[in-house]
Amino acid sequence: MTEWDIKKLQILRALSERGTVTAAAEALHMTPSAVSQQLSNLAKQLGVTLLEAQGRRVRLTDAAHLVLRHAEAVFAQLERADAELAGYARGEAGEVRVGAFSTAVPALVVPAVRQLRDAAPALEVRVREAEAAQAYELLAGGAVDLALSLAAHAPTARDPRFSRVPLLADPLDVALPVDHPLAGGGAVRLADLAGEQWIFGGSGPWSEITTTACEAAGFVPEQAHSAAGWTAILAMVEAGMGVALVPRMAVAGRRSGVVVRVLDGDRPRRHVVAAVRRGAEEGPAVARVLGALRDVARGRGGANQEEPGRG
Repeated sequence: MTEWDIKKLQILRALSERGTVTAAAEALHMTPSAVSQQLSNLAKQLGVTLLEAQGRRVRLTDAAHLVLRHAEAVFAQLERADAELAGYARGEAGEVRVGAFSTAVPALVVPAVRQLRDAAPALEVRVREAEAAQAYELLAGGAVDLALSLAAHAPTARDPRFSRVPLLADPLDVALPVDHPLAGGGAVRLADLAGEQWIFGGSGPWSEITTTACEAAGFVPEQAHSAAGWTAILAMVEAGMGVALVPRMAVAGRRSGVVVRVLDGDRPRRHVVAAVRRGAEEGPAVARVLGALRDVARGRGGANQEEPGRG
């Protein structure tokens, strides 16, 4: 295959545009002899005659015009590459893989992706749903670049592998059947529900968050039913099978047949954090995604700093 020299092709293009070796040399900040020498070397590399004498001037041969037709396509592609690389350096291009727990996907990740589609359409975000604790395993193993999880199930801030970014203190509300005595109004505290049958997962983060919140209110919840998904939990609440503690992010737009009451006094919350492998937050694409997630979290009343507690 012929070896193509981009610099020499640029000199040939300058000659075609300027008309004379002297004018091309001035435009390129070269001497006329250097221009002539470079074009002579290019002709030898390509094995064709590029210039013909025409009086005191030179003219481009048909072979030179053929070379320039192809060179223009190369120059255009290189311009696109320069633009894409500049976008990459600004965090406007590239790929970021995000692992997130289920309720964070529609509440935080999807709005962030929509925002980035407008601001940085060449930046591709790939989303992988994962359990809160599993997200860190995926991050440590290199399967994702950014993990959204709960502070209660995150490694400590002293873990040297990760940098953590607090995003949101998500309030926990109580879901009640519509005919429940406390569904109609008045202040509601967790302690008022100590005698209720409760619905929550048999294990995992939400089981621990529910029991921890109830224990902080002075009682141990009686688990009547176990379910992991919010669709199943809210369906059982709607059927009058019990009550459930629910994160506000999880029940937005899903309240049909269920009354969701804000808890007065107790104000339990779960803390949502993003994490990256330490040092990766300085990468422009990852930083761009983190910025979008922060924007969405602020719009939901996200906390400026992580509060203490189990999340």
